[in-house]
Amino acid sequence: MLRHKKILLGVCGSIAAYKAALLVRLLIKAEAEVQVILTTSASAFITPVTLATLSKRPVLTEFVRDDHSGLWHNHVELGLWADALVIAPASANTVGKIARGLCDNLLTATYLSARCPVFVAPAMDLDMYQHPAVQENFRLLQSYGNHVIEAGHGELASGLVGQGRLAEPEEIVQVLQQHFTSLNIV
Repeated sequence: MLRHKKILLGVCGSIAAYKAALLVRLLIKAEAEVQVILTTSASAFITPVTLATLSKRPVLTEFVRDDHSGLWHNHVELGLWADALVIAPASANTVGKIARGLCDNLLTATYLSARCPVFVAPAMDLDMYQHPAVQENFRLLQSYGNHVIEAGHGELASGLVGQGRLAEPEEIVQVLQQHFTSLNIV
C-alpha cells in the first residue's frame, strides 16, 4: 500500500527520535521512498548517518549545505515531491510553529509548502502534552486538515506516567496505509 509512495519524514528534537530509525526501516520495507528532514535539535538524539543509511538518501537539515557548493534544499520542491509528510516525533516547539504558520527551519518551511496530507505524531512529556496551548495547537492543526496521531500512554522519559509517548512506528505506518487505502491509491 505504500509501494512507491514518497514520504517526507520530519524528525524533531525529542528522546523519541530514536524511534525514527525503526519508522524509516518499516517505510522502506513497505517499499516507500523516504526523505528525512532532521531539525537541528533532533540531531542531539539521533544522527543523520543513521537515518541516511536506513533511508538510502542524504538527510536534510538546513536550507543550504555548508560545504560552500551553493546547493540548497528547496522546501517548495520537497513539498511538491511528497505524497505524505509525517512529522514523528513532533515536539511541542514544532507543533506550535506549524500551527501558527511560523517557519524558521527547513521542516517548518516545507510543511507550509506541502500540498500533500500531513500526519503529526507528537512526543513530549505529560505536562507539555496536556498544556492548553499545546492542545489548542493540535486542534488548529486538525482544523487545517492535518492528521494528528495521538500520543500513547505509558512511562515517559521524565519518569512520569501518562499520555505523551510517540505512537509506535508500526502504528504510524498503519495509519499511512489506511489513509492511502481509503483513497484507493495503491
